[in-house]
Amino acid sequence: MNFIKFFIPLAIATLFLACEGDLKPKQLFEIEFAGKTNEFRNLDSVAVSIKNKKGKTIDNVSYSIDGKKLQIQDDKLSLDVTRLGLKELKAVIEYEGNTAEITKKIKILSATAPEIYTYEIINEYPHDLNAFTQGLEFHNDTLYESTGSGGNAKSFIRKIDFKTGKILQQKDLAKNYFGEGITILNNKLYQLTWRSGIGFVYRLQDFKELNSFQYGESKEGWGLCNDGKMIYKSDGTEKIWLLDPETLTEISHIEIVTNKSIFNKANELEYVDGKIYANVWQKESMMIIDAESGAIVGVINMAGLKNKVKKHKNLDVLNGVAYNPTRGTFFVTGKNWDKLFEIKIKKK
Repeated sequence: MNFIKFFIPLAIATLFLACEGDLKPKQLFEIEFAGKTNEFRNLDSVAVSIKNKKGKTIDNVSYSIDGKKLQIQDDKLSLDVTRLGLKELKAVIEYEGNTAEITKKIKILSATAPEIYTYEIINEYPHDLNAFTQGLEFHNDTLYESTGSGGNAKSFIRKIDFKTGKILQQKDLAKNYFGEGITILNNKLYQLTWRSGIGFVYRLQDFKELNSFQYGESKEGWGLCNDGKMIYKSDGTEKIWLLDPETLTEISHIEIVTNKSIFNKANELEYVDGKIYANVWQKESMMIIDAESGAIVGVINMAGLKNKVKKHKNLDVLNGVAYNPTRGTFFVTGKNWDKLFEIKIKKK
């Protein structure tokens, strides 16, 4: 009987300790913010605490995002991240000789609102009215264009004398592919297709197909540009993917944000001096995106251009942006537009 009296409490205590030891970190602790919000702006100082669910003795807490340790002082966390958007805040908690890691999803937006820009038309050039423009890019003062299958036309890539509109070279895609954005790097032309999950790589000089590649996490192909080292790819979501130009694998991504929300309408892309200029899908506007952080630093009101082109039944939206480094100007057009506009962008 004495043995039973001793054994039962011991078993209960052992079971209790075992259960305590099996508790997962999120059952012990939780990250909490003042105001119960999870949306902040970069460089905010945020009141943060650890909810101690089991009364553990906490010795130290450190916080990080994307592997970067964040500064904390007087229970205020300094949010200072390189890439904005949806993030995972990690807390490492040292307690009673143990270490626990917990996370919390938060949204970090831009610290500042976008600046407003407008445009000035420098020149107008002829553009193929039947070209359902999806990609536009300059290389050595020659214009390259990619189209989708608008109306009865096939998708194609072509090389153009931009001053006359004369087609210098063209390659049609198979009928089952809807062509999308292009970019040129290392004497290769890269082209996306829309929903086929495949892109193509061509030799620039003669459009000979060198390779094809499958998309990774991104499901669609919209726009392409490059910074001389990496390729950037939009897919209709809030993400712009960074692709290795050799393997075409999606290495990482940035997320497009303003100071108020995450944005998901980047279409055709052009990279200039650390910024990505992007057509806004279905809108007469472009956005200027910081290529490192994803912040929309500027919005360009492009209203009025569509009124200057020929009206017809297949006329569609503004799409296509290319920077000519020799002239220091941008060239824009639209789907089935009969004009190509050379413009300068300026603050409003």
